[in-house]
Amino acid sequence: MGRGLVIFDCDGVLIDSEIISARMLIEALAARGVVIDLPYVARHFLGRSYPVVMAQIRAEFGLDLPPSFEDDYRDRLLEGFRAGLKIMPHVATVIEQLAVPCCVATSSSPRRAEMSLRLVGLWDRLGERIFTASQVARGKPAPDLFLFAADRMGFAPEQCLVIEDSLTGVAAARAAGMEVWQFTGGSHMTGLDLAEADSARPDLRFASFAEFFQMAPEAQRQ
Repeated sequence: MGRGLVIFDCDGVLIDSEIISARMLIEALAARGVVIDLPYVARHFLGRSYPVVMAQIRAEFGLDLPPSFEDDYRDRLLEGFRAGLKIMPHVATVIEQLAVPCCVATSSSPRRAEMSLRLVGLWDRLGERIFTASQVARGKPAPDLFLFAADRMGFAPEQCLVIEDSLTGVAAARAAGMEVWQFTGGSHMTGLDLAEADSARPDLRFASFAEFFQMAPEAQRQ
């Protein structure tokens, strides 16, 4: 298949977390007078690191949030994850049956990524192969994180297949020169119709990991 490495995004791909984090961010910002909705979050925040999100809020709404906002938001978010976080259906089977190596490249903080994957039972399988935006100078949509992950795993960009949900992540994978599939099965994607630029157009879209090996049968361990 020409692919030697599968790189998974985490939030919205491995775990159905984006709807939880979006709703909590909307609530937290509303308490400070900033009113946004789910489509706004999907368009401007999805797939981006926390500092980039804060810069967007500062630029658009003129609100400079204190350091305590991040700590409070993250604490509430982790509580929300403990209460309702779910693994994406069929993704564990895909990881188990892959005939090629895989890793994770996420905009989440190391703490959030570890806790999230522990909650859904994926940390033991992926813990040593998780790369976060904290390890590179520029987060998505820059290609840095995907290039860093590929290099650490020992693969060239053209050998990689990226699985992303956000247009930001798709754009980052394309900028890295990697094949990219957009997963649209997360709860946060329901009803969203976001226009995409050419730079954020995936090679393929799919809505269920049950379809993964139908699209890439050569990637399945025999």
